[in-house]
Amino acid sequence: MIGLDRLAVFLTVVVVLIAVPGPSVLFVVSRGVTLGRRAAVSTAVGNEAGLLVQVVLAAFGLGNVIERSLLVFSVLKFAGAVYLVHLGVQAWRRRKSLAVKDENAPEAGRPGRVLCEGFVVGISNPKGLLIFGAVLPQFVDPHAGNVQVQLLLLGLICVMIALVSDATWGLLAGTARDWLAGSPRRLSWIGGASGAVMVGLGIRLAFSGRE
Repeated sequence: MIGLDRLAVFLTVVVVLIAVPGPSVLFVVSRGVTLGRRAAVSTAVGNEAGLLVQVVLAAFGLGNVIERSLLVFSVLKFAGAVYLVHLGVQAWRRRKSLAVKDENAPEAGRPGRVLCEGFVVGISNPKGLLIFGAVLPQFVDPHAGNVQVQLLLLGLICVMIALVSDATWGLLAGTARDWLAGSPRRLSWIGGASGAVMVGLGIRLAFSGRE
């Protein structure tokens, strides 16, 4: 078992890292504003499912491969960047057809599709693997049991904290949709801004480094 002191320090570090809004938060917020609370939560769940796959990969050594291989890092990075730009362009093109709909309606965001899009964004983010590969091992105690089990446990804690944080941001953004209901022009503007944000995130990811 991981010592309580070590776990407390780990939780402090993780909460600080996750509390600062980053690309995943902006992505969830953009979905919440344009598609509603249900879609925002689905996006957060999908994104964290992608991160969970990264945790498993990092626990079994792929994090070190990503850290040492510029080619693998670049492939993952550009794949994620291209997908974000694609989603952003689609959001921009459809901005004038947006309308505030009942979140319980089947066509309101299609939770399955939104979840899958969040998953692709989450699993294709190379910085997640770098963080899991660089941060988690620092809190592993070789004398406390199986190292891989400890890595998986610490990674699962990270994912759960990220899910709570992202879902909260998404719910707040989805609630703001009520303000948009009375103005199609306002909703169209938000939809376009959402697309621009996603394109910007994709470009930022494409030109980001390992730091």
